[in-house]
Amino acid sequence: MGSLPIGTVIRILRRASRDWKLPAVTQVKEATRDPFQILISCLLSLRTKDETTAGASRRLFGRARTPQQMLNLSQTAIRKLIFPVGFYRTKARRIHEICQHLLGRFQGRVPDELEELLTLPGVGRKTANLVVTVAFGKLGICVDTHVHRISNRLGYVRTRNPLETEMALRKKLPKRYWIEYNDLLVAFGQTLCHPTSPWCSRCPVERFCPRMGVTRSR
Repeated sequence: MGSLPIGTVIRILRRASRDWKLPAVTQVKEATRDPFQILISCLLSLRTKDETTAGASRRLFGRARTPQQMLNLSQTAIRKLIFPVGFYRTKARRIHEICQHLLGRFQGRVPDELEELLTLPGVGRKTANLVVTVAFGKLGICVDTHVHRISNRLGYVRTRNPLETEMALRKKLPKRYWIEYNDLLVAFGQTLCHPTSPWCSRCPVERFCPRMGVTRSR
């Protein structure tokens, strides 16, 4: 098999994704373009199922939609609103810390530069890239477990962790695909290309996939 025709694969996934459920953070983007809500939703989504993230986001933003409004809530109140997201106690504390930084250093606005976002408490490269691309429409490549796994499974990259995958994709993936790449692969991973026993028999790009690392499929 030659090199993966990534443009063809992305176009096929783009068409197929119309019938797939949108990732939770993308749902927030569809409802609002507010960078602050997108940032906080990204934080809530870490190690949490999408349906749980979506419910927590709705409850939280029903009470507070700005950094100042969020600080007006106690951490206990935030914990109750976002439960049962993963690590909800730590995330409630992080939300307060992020809001303090936004008000103290950025005049209450979410920065649109990757390096500035990475200075916020609890914000790693995955979250920072997601905010840059989803909230601001700027170039970035967000790599989570789905993007890392599927990019390697397709044989497009050969990397050991998400950071290596991001760096490899920045060198290899055409920039016109950067922003949508995460949304497509997350939805693909949640719907068909599961970590174990993926639905290869239903996969729209099966003919291009070498199934790297796949030992069992359906």
